[in-house]
Amino acid sequence: MQMFIAGKWCEKPAAIDVTNPYNGEVIDTVPKGSPGDVDAALSTLATGAQIMRKMTAFERSQILRRTAEIMFSRVEELARVISSEEGKILAESRMEAKRAAEVILTSAEEALRLAGEVIPLDAAENGAGKLGFTLRIPCGIVAAITPFNFPLNLVTHKLGPAIAGGNATIIKPASDTPLSALKLTEIALEAGLPPEAIACITGPGGELGRAICSDDRVRKISFTGSYEVGQAICQAAGMKRVTMELGSNSPVIIMDDADLDKAAQAVCMAGYSNAGQVCISAQRILTSQRVAADFVDALRPKVDALTLGDQLSDDTKIGPMVREADAARVEEWVGEAVTAGATLVTGGSREGALYRPAILDNVDPDMRVSRDELFGPAVAVTRFSDIDDAIRLANDTSYGLSAGVFTQDIDRAMRFAREVDSGNVHINWSSQWRADFMPYGGLKQSGTGKEGPKYALREMTEEKTIVLHLNE
Repeated sequence: MQMFIAGKWCEKPAAIDVTNPYNGEVIDTVPKGSPGDVDAALSTLATGAQIMRKMTAFERSQILRRTAEIMFSRVEELARVISSEEGKILAESRMEAKRAAEVILTSAEEALRLAGEVIPLDAAENGAGKLGFTLRIPCGIVAAITPFNFPLNLVTHKLGPAIAGGNATIIKPASDTPLSALKLTEIALEAGLPPEAIACITGPGGELGRAICSDDRVRKISFTGSYEVGQAICQAAGMKRVTMELGSNSPVIIMDDADLDKAAQAVCMAGYSNAGQVCISAQRILTSQRVAADFVDALRPKVDALTLGDQLSDDTKIGPMVREADAARVEEWVGEAVTAGATLVTGGSREGALYRPAILDNVDPDMRVSRDELFGPAVAVTRFSDIDDAIRLANDTSYGLSAGVFTQDIDRAMRFAREVDSGNVHINWSSQWRADFMPYGGLKQSGTGKEGPKYALREMTEEKTIVLHLNE
């Protein structure tokens, strides 16, 4: 595929192979962009930002609605692109494609709801004859820097609100999975988005990211990825608006009164979907020592039933990781934990980018599989003594994106809700659940700002206060 910059599709002399992580087959190539391409893209987007700013909310909403309609009609095509380049199974990719279309549709609705507020200035001592209100205006150019693990849905979470707010957008997709973002760009243009108002540039993330984030023509940056890259972006950005959706090592707490079968089913889903490559994957399973053995016994057969293989086969439940190097890293961390005293209950073998889903028991909280973000198909079970110990362990991390707790006690549940430092807390479910319209974001090193079209739209617009001084 070509990349889209300066209002047109273009090729470059150098190209990047996009490969199927299951078998290494090259499925397409994309251009290797340069900082000069970023400059050309932003020059055109500056014009596009003015075009978008003059559009009515109705016109922007209509473009988004048409985009969503096209996406719904092409779900199977989009799903196969996602699976082929990223490695997730087709069932998950179909769900992602549908969710992405719904995010665009929700953004269309939110475009019609964007409004300011009236300020009662006559409440001030010197406010007689004054009428105040606010207006929300576009930021201008929004940079959307997106990860490999949800190569379509997480792009729509940035592009949809950006269009709804009247902005131009430059998309920099992950180098491993650029095809989904390019397909979305193609669809948005087909739906009537002005070509000057969008760019999708492919190539090396560090080089292009620096060029994008340090350019003063970019007013807003929305990034999803690792803490380390997010920190570097913030340093390069200067006085820009930023939303950072960063890493996590989500805890799921199993209290002694939990429904163990429900908890095991939820952890099996949350720990291993997309081969564990989800920022809110269940990673640290904190289990009451009274029920730990029973919980592991309930979880093991569910994990053993997960079939590993070609993501394009409908029989497969777990596909490859996006890169063989990532599977090797997970293998290394799990082996390191076993050497240090953890118990490998099941799984743990590797063949190329395929890693057999693993359960680790008796994990020390200081082991790397618990302390850092694993981002792979393994869960680490750690025992706790009481509720205070559980909350302490849950909070003993630099991250705070999502957490789950299983308990039948409402008082315990509410204590977790109040005291666990996490942007999302789920009661009687795992850490991995998201409605795309809800406010979504983390605490601590898991990021700043919120996603979800309604909330992202506010992040992608700026507020002006207008004061009318009336003759009364």
